[in-house]
Amino acid sequence: MSARLASGVWVSAYLARLRLADIPAYVTAKGDAEAGAVVVKVALLDGTARAYERRSDLMTGARAWFLLAEGPEAEVDALVARTRSRDPDLWVIELEDRRGRTLLDEEGLSD
Repeated sequence: MSARLASGVWVSAYLARLRLADIPAYVTAKGDAEAGAVVVKVALLDGTARAYERRSDLMTGARAWFLLAEGPEAEVDALVARTRSRDPDLWVIELEDRRGRTLLDEEGLSD
């Protein structure tokens, strides 16, 4: 079993990867630097958005990214805000990409 990377370190590395891919990204809520959960929201710049969260698969125990919400951006924002109000340690990272790229499926980010 490998040790989990501190959330703040993971976020910094993720933002660097996004910059290299020319995907605009912003930390809109800073969570706990050591163990805060992370939600990634991508605005598709057409009024819609998607939000992803990392959680453990109940069958395998492996950690993976799952779609938390998809639809009108205002509705996705409202869901993310409710999630953040229940978990003040939550990081929220917002991306802007017409193609919906998040890089979350890339090696080093996917698990």
